[in-house]
Amino acid sequence: MKAIVLLSGGLDSATTMLIAREEGFEVFALSFDYGQRHRVEIERAKALASRYGAARHRIVRLDFPASGASALTDPAKTVPKDSLGAEAIPVTYVPARNTLFLSHAVAWGEAVGAGDIFIGANALDYSGYPDCRPEFLEAFERMANLGTKAGVEGRLAFRIHAPLVSMTKAAIVRRGADLGLDFSLTTSCYDPSTDGRPCGHCDSCLIRQRGFAEAGLADPLA
Repeated sequence: MKAIVLLSGGLDSATTMLIAREEGFEVFALSFDYGQRHRVEIERAKALASRYGAARHRIVRLDFPASGASALTDPAKTVPKDSLGAEAIPVTYVPARNTLFLSHAVAWGEAVGAGDIFIGANALDYSGYPDCRPEFLEAFERMANLGTKAGVEGRLAFRIHAPLVSMTKAAIVRRGADLGLDFSLTTSCYDPSTDGRPCGHCDSCLIRQRGFAEAGLADPLA
């Protein structure tokens, strides 16, 4: 069985990849270079795909039409610090990011015969992005089956797997540890230093810190 796994290089996507592998899937890892300021995640994704035996790893270059719409793609914008929960949808939201990522995953899946798509979306301990919610993922799955030749002909049933969607960050950390994830290979920070060190103050860093603390484990990146 083949599965396309969206692999950002972060804690959640790495755990998701190991879950797919545990479930017996041959992992086809898919990462994206979209001009993100935290480009260290691309190198972490390469390391994770290599370490955990992905059958293939593609890195797709995306040119977002409005790079200035997000603090993650516009160096002139400031990533919020120490303000977790201050905005319902923070300025680090990237327009339609998961829609684009999943569309590429479905296209690759149709080409190689992989109907199972894994994404590390989480709708519990997260920054409030609308494209991480179960409603979005369910709607996208319906769309994938309606909008592809393989789906319409019944040759391939697309399934969007989001095994972490309703888990706390602490539960995700524990699950990753149980699966043998090397946390030092992951990254979470939205605004890392040039050598990849986490800032420790952005939303993603704060959520990660809380997750490790509540799980009772030490974060090697701390």
